[in-house]
Amino acid sequence: MSFKDWITYLLQRFLWYVETPRSERKELKRSQKEPWSTRWFGLVPFSMKMALNRQRRMRGRSNE
Repeated sequence: MSFKDWITYLLQRFLWYVETPRSERKELKRSQKEPWSTRWFGLVPFSMKMALNRQRRMRGRSNE
């Protein structure tokens, strides 16, 4: 990437930032954010949570 391309990219990003309303930028940021456990450890915490929830449901049914 040449210096000219880099400057062009930075200007495009800056103009997008200036032209986009603050509320829209915040909403976009919220929608793209993933949980920290997924970011750090992948899908392992998610699968463990699903397994624990399933065990809890099964225990609740057997007690009834």
